[in-house]
Amino acid sequence: MKSGHQEESPEALKASLKACGVSPHLTQEILRVSEFHTYPAPGVLIGAFMVDYALELLGVTPDKKLYGVCETPKCLPDALQVIAHCTTGNNRLKVVPIGKFAITLNAPSESDTADAVRVYVDLDKLKKFPTIDTWYANSPAYDKHTMKGLLQEEIFRAGRQILSSEQVRVTVHKKKKWISVSCKCCGETVPDYLIEGEQCGACGSMKYYERLS
Repeated sequence: MKSGHQEESPEALKASLKACGVSPHLTQEILRVSEFHTYPAPGVLIGAFMVDYALELLGVTPDKKLYGVCETPKCLPDALQVIAHCTTGNNRLKVVPIGKFAITLNAPSESDTADAVRVYVDLDKLKKFPTIDTWYANSPAYDKHTMKGLLQEEIFRAGRQILSSEQVRVTVHKKKKWISVSCKCCGETVPDYLIEGEQCGACGSMKYYERLS
């Protein structure tokens, strides 16, 4: 966590969660997600409620193997990674940068599709919580220096009240066999399905660095 911010210390965060009636179980999850994220960002806090809700709707516990999709790269993926153990590294988290604050969660499936639950921030429900609504809309009326504490408290008191859910079906992407091939440009090897013609992505469309020597 960031140092020098008393309102962001684990002790202060825990006290605020207790004062707002958040359950001990979810309190621990929020503390874990906040630490992983390095500070309790509003999106991470809301994300913890979202993942907890999705798990309940699916009727599963976090120790089960699960797959998640996150519709924004901002904050929300960390809640899925910490609570549901869906990570980019274990190939069970997909981030689709649509720009919506929503997730889907599903159990493994042997077929080409899987039934999933989608949880999202409901704009109509946000109207009951003006501080969250102002922050969520990225309105200039929101001042993080003076409204941060109020926003956090409102998030804790709102909990699932700002969320809605729906049953959806997602495509299951099966693991494919691949072979290692060499890039004709840099000589490094990559999986064959990532080669672009005779070049790897770093030498082609995904180039993001320039060699200095």
